[in-house]
Amino acid sequence: MILDAQWITLTWMLLSGVVMGVAYDSYRVLSGQLRFPRWSIHTLDLLYWVASALFVFRMLYAGNHGQLRFYVFLGLIIGVCFYFWLLSVTTQRFVVMLIKLARTLIQWCGHILNILIVMPVKGIYRLVRVLFGFMLAILIFLGKLVLQCLIPFGKLFRWMFRPLLRYWVTPRWMVQAGTRIAAIWKRWFQGGPGNE
Repeated sequence: MILDAQWITLTWMLLSGVVMGVAYDSYRVLSGQLRFPRWSIHTLDLLYWVASALFVFRMLYAGNHGQLRFYVFLGLIIGVCFYFWLLSVTTQRFVVMLIKLARTLIQWCGHILNILIVMPVKGIYRLVRVLFGFMLAILIFLGKLVLQCLIPFGKLFRWMFRPLLRYWVTPRWMVQAGTRIAAIWKRWFQGGPGNE
């Protein structure tokens, strides 16, 4: 029974050594590919070793309730050596492939978001601007047209009330206002495109 527990603990430690190797290679490839700042490397190393120690202790506790024996260290060393002898290169290539796949997926998602959201929003914005400009041009044109149509009525009223206006003394401010309105009228509605 004790021998069985020792073999189980040794197996757990072998697996723990392999997992520590996988985690170390994955972390090393990620830090190289993602180019972490130099000052963060020591902190990440410390976090790796703390996490590894906690993981090994958890596996040791599952195997023999946390009792430290010689075969525990032997299993860890054999597991790590086995990993670096046979699986290290494969793990590194696999992690690099996963990083490239993640970058490709992120680029695809960016393109899809650009096609489905950004480009339609830009198109709608441009369409609204064109429609607003077109409607503003139509309103200005209609305003000019209405004012041009009102000119004959203004002449008619002036002709009708001309006898009364002879006896009317026009205040100075009204004369100035009339002169300004006439100048604006000529500039906007009777002048050519070059005069605007």
